[in-house]
Amino acid sequence: MSQPKFILRSLAVAVALASNFAQAEETTDQSSITTDEIQLAPIVVTVVKGKKTNGLVVVADPKQPIQPVPATDGADYLKSIVGFNAISSGGTNGDVTFRGMFGSRIKMLTNGTEKLGACPARMDAPTSYISPETYDKITVVKGPETVLYPTPGSAATVLFERTPTKKLTSEKPYQGTASVLVGSYGRLDQNFDGTLGDETKYLRLTTSRSTSSSYKDGNGNKVPSAWERWTADMAMGWTPDDDTWLELNAGTGDGYSEYAGRSMDGVQFKRQSLGFHAEKKNLTEHIKKIEAQIDYTDNDHVMDNYSYRSNAGVRSSMELARQTLNSRLAMTSEWGKLSVVSGVDSQHWNHGGDMKSTMMMMNKPYMRNMKYQSYGAFSELTYHLNDSNQLVAGARLDHVAMTTSKTNIITNPSERTETVPSAFIRLENSLPDSGIKNYVGLGYVERVPDFWELFSTKLASGAYSINNMDAVKTEKTTQLDIGSQWQQGKWNAWASVYAGIVKDFILIQYANPSISQSYPTVRNVDATIAGAETGLGYQFTPHIQTDLSVMYAWGENTSDHTPLPQIAPLEARLNLRYVQDRYTLGLLVRSVAEQNRYSLNQGNIVGYDMGASKAFTTIALNATYHLTQGVDLSLGVDNLFNKAYAEHLNKAGASAFGYAANTQFDSIGRNYWARMSFKF
Repeated sequence: MSQPKFILRSLAVAVALASNFAQAEETTDQSSITTDEIQLAPIVVTVVKGKKTNGLVVVADPKQPIQPVPATDGADYLKSIVGFNAISSGGTNGDVTFRGMFGSRIKMLTNGTEKLGACPARMDAPTSYISPETYDKITVVKGPETVLYPTPGSAATVLFERTPTKKLTSEKPYQGTASVLVGSYGRLDQNFDGTLGDETKYLRLTTSRSTSSSYKDGNGNKVPSAWERWTADMAMGWTPDDDTWLELNAGTGDGYSEYAGRSMDGVQFKRQSLGFHAEKKNLTEHIKKIEAQIDYTDNDHVMDNYSYRSNAGVRSSMELARQTLNSRLAMTSEWGKLSVVSGVDSQHWNHGGDMKSTMMMMNKPYMRNMKYQSYGAFSELTYHLNDSNQLVAGARLDHVAMTTSKTNIITNPSERTETVPSAFIRLENSLPDSGIKNYVGLGYVERVPDFWELFSTKLASGAYSINNMDAVKTEKTTQLDIGSQWQQGKWNAWASVYAGIVKDFILIQYANPSISQSYPTVRNVDATIAGAETGLGYQFTPHIQTDLSVMYAWGENTSDHTPLPQIAPLEARLNLRYVQDRYTLGLLVRSVAEQNRYSLNQGNIVGYDMGASKAFTTIALNATYHLTQGVDLSLGVDNLFNKAYAEHLNKAGASAFGYAANTQFDSIGRNYWARMSFKF
């Protein structure tokens, strides 16, 4: 896999300069999504705290290092935020879950647009195309509590964002960050984010490269998990005045990944993207902002069973591609105590693939197999009832049409159209004198079965997925979200709890997991879900801080009276920090309970339950030293005691590496890393 020379030069600059990370975890007000920065330790804290947040909306700074070792992809980073887990296949490109929910139940957006993977088995999940440190902000809205984006996520909406560049001056016509990280097992990361410009225009370049060899688990066994990935994005912006912003952006990237938990490896993750964004503020007394964007992405993914593993049998490869076009137009208006965001959006994509094999009967030419179109209209309002209370509500309607390609020679063409509603209403309360903030919200989302649930499955009756178009019902979620945040003196605490009813939950079951090429079956069941995330913090002294966070998710298949599958167990994280002006020391303890609630061979497109999982605890240490203005050095060791353990959410190890069908591969053992960063 080749890499452009200018990327290597940029990364060489990053190696030479190193970088500074922001020493703050940001939090937001749920309705306005404006940040209120507070100073914390340099290592990302795994709880939500702050003046405005109450647990519903979380904002994190991806340019900070996190522990375990700084993230290589979007799923890696999200695991550091309470409530998230990921299904691992190896060293990178895990598939994220939130509150036990998976796939399109989590809306994943980059700069306001959705980039979808191409692999029918989600080898290239959307987060595998995201390099976190090249973004400025990650925002998570829990539950069905926003309608601003197409087909809202019933579990959460996640935004990876690059903020518009602030006006540069002739005195300082540049700004940026760079970093380099080295770690065990050949880990090497390089990131560069630089902007050059003046008062009215700018040019921004963000590049990243990450590589690693296969790791060893706590028992010293090699786990196939090597990877290499790189990205390069460029944006040209124009800001003729304080109220106008235009930006044209383009990007590319590629990589490979070895997988201990799959029968094939990913040998190509090519991304090409192009977008145009525009924003105009303060048009009239009441029209405060109009924003528009259009984005195109082409993801071209190749997987095979011979490039990175020995194969004495049938050699096979598949190329999958998806071209996605997203557009959005929105207007923000204010009328006294009322603020309204309204607009329209659309998404169009085409998916196709081929198969090549030394077994001639398996060969299939490249063909387009599915097309998707959606058109949506939305409106979300905030009404300030008084100084202490505000009402937030929203509604949207999406019209979705899916078509199998008429060139598909395997099955008959099939079509499906749906018009699906979603809505929420939320009351927010603030009591500044007592340091308490609360919210209670009720949301409803209808979700059309996604590409993977239709294309990668067959019905329990035996019909293959392309005929599932009409048989798999739309999933309907009604969820109550309640949260509170309290801060008084040296103490702070927060909690967000939820309970929901899911009608026609889309359930995946593997009849014979030992056969890697077998299609899982899909059917609708009714379900109930509930859970919570909570945190408690205390400032012992001006220099010693601690916080404890706990997360738990629960789900029940009420049709079969069995647990919902692929739900992570109870987990607690304890973070202890010693903070001085020039340095910090940190201790992170992660403790995960056993999971006895499971449904054998049921799960999702990526994984399935193989039985109960064991409890484990890991300890990590970190230290940061402020070398000079804008330059910091961070050191860390993860899994300090070299614990051998496997996550509950974990694919079965591939038989090519000697794993039995019901045997999971272990996570990484003791892992050292060092990171330098520079801010200019």
